[in-house]
Amino acid sequence: MVSIRARFFIKIMNLLSLKVEEELNVEKQRKDLKNQTILFLKPFGVKVDHVHIKGINGEWLYTRKSMKDRAIIYLHGGSYIAGSPKTHRSLAAHISKVSKFPVLLIDYRLAPENPFPAALEDVISAYEWLLDAKEIDPKKVIIAGDSAGGTLTLSALIKLRDDGSPLPAAGICLSPCTDLAITGDSIKTKAEEEIMLSEFEIVEAVKLYLKDVDRKHPVASPLYADLTGLPPLLFQTGTAEMLLDDTIRFAEKAKNEGVEVTVDLWTDMFHVFQIFGNLMPESKKAIEKIGKFIQERLF
Repeated sequence: MVSIRARFFIKIMNLLSLKVEEELNVEKQRKDLKNQTILFLKPFGVKVDHVHIKGINGEWLYTRKSMKDRAIIYLHGGSYIAGSPKTHRSLAAHISKVSKFPVLLIDYRLAPENPFPAALEDVISAYEWLLDAKEIDPKKVIIAGDSAGGTLTLSALIKLRDDGSPLPAAGICLSPCTDLAITGDSIKTKAEEEIMLSEFEIVEAVKLYLKDVDRKHPVASPLYADLTGLPPLLFQTGTAEMLLDDTIRFAEKAKNEGVEVTVDLWTDMFHVFQIFGNLMPESKKAIEKIGKFIQERLF
C-alpha cells in the first residue's frame, strides 16, 4: 500500500503538471529540474569535495565511515539534456551514507551541445581515473545512475566489456530507459499513470541525444546489445512508470544471457521516486535496499 506521504507528494506533482507535452525547451528543462530538486538536501554527516577529472567536474560524497579503497560512480538523470551534481547530490549522498561507499558524482557532458557518445566517454574517463590515478580495484567499484544515468550505467558496462577493460563489481539502475527506440508497451499503457514523463518528451530528448545515430545502437540503447559477461545488476523501478517495460524486458534478456539480475519493482511508484530520500517511506526503504545490495557484494 502506498504511504500517506507518498500519496501527498503524488497529488502535488500531478497539480504541478511536470510532464512536457509540447515543445521541449532545453534551457527550461534544465532550470525546471534545478528548481524541482532544490529542496532535496543531502543527509547530515555527508561531506562534499569538488574534483576535476580529465576535463570533467565532479564531487566526492562521503562520510567518516566511508571506505577509501572503494567507490560508486553515480550518473544523474535528466533525459541526457539536463541535470548536474547539484540536482542529484541529495540522492547520491543518501546512497553513499547507506552503503558506506564514497560516491563520485560526475558532471558529464549534456546534449544537444554534446550528443552521444560524449556523456559515455566522460563516464569511461572517470572509471579509468578511479582505476589508474586512485588505484582502486575495479572489483571494488560500482557504477550507478537514475533515468538517463541508469541507461548510461548500462552503456558504460557494455562499452567496457566490448573494449576488454576490467569490469566493476556491479551496476545499479533506477528507472532506466533501456530502449531508445521507445517500443515498450508501457509507454502507452502507463501514460495516464505516469506523472513525471511524457512520450513526447522521451522521444524528443532521444533525438537530441542521438542525432543521426541509430535508435537501436547496441551501446546507446542497451536492450539491443549482447549482454553476456556483464556484472550483477540491480534495477529499481516503479510500476506506475512509462519506462516499466524497459526494466522488465532488459532484465529478462539479461537473465537469458547469463547475467545476475535483481529486479525490485515498487507498486504505484513514479519515475525515480528515490530522489525524495528520507522525505518519503518508499524512497528511504528503496535506498536502504540499494545499500544492502552493495554490501552483499563487496563486504
